[in-house]
Amino acid sequence: MSDTPDPAASPVAQVLAQAVGALGGQQRDGQVQMAQAVAAALADEEHLLVQAGTGTGKSLAYLVPALMNDDRVVIATATLALQHQLVERDLPRLVEAIKDVPGIDTSYAVLKGRSNYACLHRIREGVPDDQGALVQLPEGSMAQKVLELRAWAEEEATGRGTGERDAAPRHTDREWRQVSVSHRDCLGASKCPFGQECFVELAREKAQRSHLIITNHSLLAIDAIEGVPMIPDYDAVVIDEAHELTARVTQAATDELSVSDVERAARRSQRHVDGSEADDLADSADALRAAMAETGAGHLTRMPDELGDALQLVRDAARACLSAYPKDGAKDGSKDGGEADAGRAQARGSVQDVFAIAERMAAGSDADVLWLAEGTDRIPPRLCVAPLQVWGQMRDKLLADKTVVFTSATLMLGGDFSSLATSIGLKPSERLGVGSAVPGSDGVQPWRGIDVGSPFDYGQQGILYVARHLPPPGRDGLGAATLDEIVDLVDAADGRTLGLFSSRRAAEAAAEVVRQRLPHLTTLAQGDAQLPELAKQFVDDPHTCLFGTLSLWQGLDVPGDTCQLVLIDRIPFPRPDDPLMSARQRAADQAGGNGFMQVAATHAALLMAQGAGRLIRTTSDRGVVAVLDPRLATARYGSFLKASLPPMWTTTDPALVRKALKRLASA
Repeated sequence: MSDTPDPAASPVAQVLAQAVGALGGQQRDGQVQMAQAVAAALADEEHLLVQAGTGTGKSLAYLVPALMNDDRVVIATATLALQHQLVERDLPRLVEAIKDVPGIDTSYAVLKGRSNYACLHRIREGVPDDQGALVQLPEGSMAQKVLELRAWAEEEATGRGTGERDAAPRHTDREWRQVSVSHRDCLGASKCPFGQECFVELAREKAQRSHLIITNHSLLAIDAIEGVPMIPDYDAVVIDEAHELTARVTQAATDELSVSDVERAARRSQRHVDGSEADDLADSADALRAAMAETGAGHLTRMPDELGDALQLVRDAARACLSAYPKDGAKDGSKDGGEADAGRAQARGSVQDVFAIAERMAAGSDADVLWLAEGTDRIPPRLCVAPLQVWGQMRDKLLADKTVVFTSATLMLGGDFSSLATSIGLKPSERLGVGSAVPGSDGVQPWRGIDVGSPFDYGQQGILYVARHLPPPGRDGLGAATLDEIVDLVDAADGRTLGLFSSRRAAEAAAEVVRQRLPHLTTLAQGDAQLPELAKQFVDDPHTCLFGTLSLWQGLDVPGDTCQLVLIDRIPFPRPDDPLMSARQRAADQAGGNGFMQVAATHAALLMAQGAGRLIRTTSDRGVVAVLDPRLATARYGSFLKASLPPMWTTTDPALVRKALKRLASA
């Protein structure tokens, strides 16, 4: 297709053609179709689902109509990597390419959670710790890095930089925590002596002046669904990586409470509260500890009496403690100035969190799922509460007020949009052209769904191999036959393998066997180093295997002959003991549906589609996706799962696949 704008084309197609031409790219039919559909959805105020395969150029396909829209549009992504790509690469290049087009407001801003920005108050005055001592600088090897981060933040403040973590010198999570604060520990712009310089406040001010706002799913959920104002008023939102939205909204609405949380809140309060309220809160922590010790780990389908009483005790003690805090401006016996203000804000915020979470858990709402998570060496046992479903909240608090465009490479599960549409609050019967959905009628959210295809020829570029001859996977890890199959396939591919496993134990076991039997190859397992370092080593040496779990299924982009074999050890159904998934599955059954298909199979289909998508990343990529779970070929739900995968040529013949891999390796 020509990159020269066609005078007869729609305005959005003309601007898209100009942008693609200026960027030296190649416009694709699917990209044009998507851009026009997004423009129409924004103009008609109708919800839209767009499946756009890898390589379509979907970022430009929604950025162009979003910029051309008269009203403010929010772009929400699931990952910081995509957010960074949009802000650092795609948008600056697009704005430069269309700067001469009249009537387009190209202003944009990025909004992130507070902890993603350096805090000048913490850097300049410190924040009191649990005992009230001023935290200034960690000791040992961290000190130099923290000093470097502080100096960088001061330079950002002087030069009117953003203070964002992405722009900071290289650092660890622990080091970053020394120069940032959570929303709970923030004094607020009106009370902070550095409020006028605050990076977060400056980011919000810029967003208020901007036409386009780039943020993430979690911040969008907190703003729209939790009702906490985080984003300036907007009229429409484009949700990229929309296959992850339900999980991110669930995550944002999930709360945890441990005994140490209650103890910490009580300890922090003791220097700010004159009465016995802080001691009473500490006593409630003991009651909670005893109740949790008597409660078995897992989903709590019924609240045990002792645990319910303990949660009510924590709730009431936290409420009394909050009431005992001195009102703003009153002296509380601690040092005057910023240190006292910061300590009081931090302490009161921790008590507020304990109160809100204990109140939610004690309520025992049918809309929530409560469970007790076992402790580990690093994390104490904790109570967790999450919403049973989020589609209702999304429907009532987002879809009812805003025009929403959902896009991803994997929105059609089982061959259509129904599963994903249902999970985000759109009923299949309300799809325009299907059933009798009428815009404007009570509760109806009309929507369209389109698949703009992919520039890849999956039938020619990829093979889907299902190892039908293997035994079904068991609970005891990888069997001998499966390990033999992995070694044979990796050997045929001469490395070049991305192994996607259902557990860390399985990934490590497979890596160890491949190292022993194929010592001439380099075999890496997730955890051997940081993921970016592992990915770089995998890309640099084609005779390398990288085995890992969930973050590799969705977050790795390795085009070229580095990756010619993607191994999937088993269909990634949720764990049977996953409290939230099992509760959702039971609820679907009780509502007359098929809980297994609606929850477990849909979850597995989404992950398999994402995992298989790691193989073909460009028009020249070739390779094999090998599923070592025979149930994909033998079980009734196998056809649903296969319909969710890219349309690759399929075989169950191991000899044929090994020959194909050897040909690719030798080429």
